[in-house]
Amino acid sequence: MGARVAVAGASGYAGGELLRLLAGHSDFELAAVTADSSAGKTVAELHPHLAGVPTLADLTLLPHGAAALDGCDLAFLALPAGQSAILAGELRDQIKVVDLGPDFRLADPAAWQRHYAGPHPGRWVTGLPELPGNGGRVAAASRVAAPGCYATAAMLAMVPLVAAGLTDPSDIVIVAASGTSGAGRSARIDLLASEVMGSVSAYQVAGTHRHTAEIEQAVAEAGGGPGGQIRVSFTPVLAPMPRGILATCTAPLTAADVSTERLRGALADAYAGQPFVCLLPEGRWPATASVTGSNGVQLQAAADARAGRAVVVAAIDNLGKGAAGQAIQDGNIMLGLPQTAGLTVIGVAP
Repeated sequence: MGARVAVAGASGYAGGELLRLLAGHSDFELAAVTADSSAGKTVAELHPHLAGVPTLADLTLLPHGAAALDGCDLAFLALPAGQSAILAGELRDQIKVVDLGPDFRLADPAAWQRHYAGPHPGRWVTGLPELPGNGGRVAAASRVAAPGCYATAAMLAMVPLVAAGLTDPSDIVIVAASGTSGAGRSARIDLLASEVMGSVSAYQVAGTHRHTAEIEQAVAEAGGGPGGQIRVSFTPVLAPMPRGILATCTAPLTAADVSTERLRGALADAYAGQPFVCLLPEGRWPATASVTGSNGVQLQAAADARAGRAVVVAAIDNLGKGAAGQAIQDGNIMLGLPQTAGLTVIGVAP
């Protein structure tokens, strides 16, 4: 019998992906699933793709609350902003928690107030094990905050180059396209198939997207820039696909002799031995289709000598490495399991 785990917020896309991955995890036993308006329904009703899983299909979602999670060793919280902090505050200290929501990602109360309502809940350990030294912090933590999907892609792309002193973080520009599942499962007119198919559109531009603050925080902690200035211009783009993120990140090179080879070398050194990060051979560029259904990350970098900028492209599955897969990776580490348990770097094709 494995560790007893719970999923709070099991009715959404991230919650459903958690359930799918947990169904194939030999070291975890799913003990409880909760929801808000969907409480009382079964897993199979909400997630028809799980109807053939005997251990999951007939599980009934309970209302949110600490009582439903009380007998668990580990709880995954896939809840809207503001709700994780309330539930986490009611849980016993013995229950380890991975929060997929935004409540505990930011250290700066001012950054929190720019993007969220209510008091700043504080900061937990950032659940991105690939960041330098972060695997050990995750292993020692009982409370971990998984970063946002866009932030995950951008941080993996840019942090090693800033840390190596190869790029200037005072002028980072990121344009990232995401599938519609990143917007959640609630019904919205702008997410109807008729609105999305055949169209690509930007949204929450000019620094208003909440993941901007996470990216700037990670870059600052990687070493900052001249005079400590960190500036990230982030433009998210909605793409007509159900899942995936392709983030194109650029920043000024710190010297004329910073070559593609040096950029790629910094990424290779930073992620040596990391099972989920794939630095593609030079000249091959990441694609969202290559990481669909996986916890994998594809990276590529090049120096644009004429423009004097580094270009780094990252591809992840927003529901995998950007949400549920990363949360399970964190949970594995927190419980002393191999970080790859129950996860794969292999995508689904076509």
